[in-house]
Amino acid sequence: MAQIFHRSSNTLARASILAVVLLLSSVGAALLKLQRSPYVTGQYVAPEQPIPFSHQHHAAGLGLDCRYCHTSVEDSSFAGIPPTKTCMNCHALIWTNASMLEPVRFSFRSGQSIQWTRVHDLPDFVYFNHSIHVNKGIGCASCHGRVDEMPLMYEENSLQMEWCLNCHRQPEKFLRPKEQVVNMSYVPPDGTPEHVVKIGNESFMTQAELGNRLAKLYHLRTTQDITSCSTCHR
Repeated sequence: MAQIFHRSSNTLARASILAVVLLLSSVGAALLKLQRSPYVTGQYVAPEQPIPFSHQHHAAGLGLDCRYCHTSVEDSSFAGIPPTKTCMNCHALIWTNASMLEPVRFSFRSGQSIQWTRVHDLPDFVYFNHSIHVNKGIGCASCHGRVDEMPLMYEENSLQMEWCLNCHRQPEKFLRPKEQVVNMSYVPPDGTPEHVVKIGNESFMTQAELGNRLAKLYHLRTTQDITSCSTCHR
């Protein structure tokens, strides 16, 4: 009986199977990369706002403390959006006729809230508490980036679960003294005399030493606790 298939058929079959496997693997890797890209997470994208508010101008240029506007950040799960009255504390006296601030003046006159677009918006199935992080020594810049250098607010970090877990698995790497939490220019100890951090009578040359001391001082829960699913998904 004559041979039905050419002798190269086995080789072609093996090659086609390998090609399918490589194609599916490449598609899967591309989808995973896309899921973590700024296109999906919104990272580095400054959404349009009703007023082009500049953190760079207010925080760096004018030296406003984060807590002047975000008044509840130390006591509440929410950082809080400042009421229009807070804006008008200054803008009743300066830039009173600026067209870009008309929404602020209208809000103050009418009592209608300004409809800001939330930049750091976690899914509803994620629980996040600002006060816990602030009171455990996590700086604003650790999550929000150097907002004092942002003319328009955007996400510095992806806020995806793997990013959160990088901190929760080793929180000592990110801890700082509570009085430095809102300091955007804070530099952690790096072994040089210029960046020594002092707590009372103690001096710390490295972040490892400082982090371990602060973990005890602030009574951090165990890594197992803070990486438990129920910590963020309640």
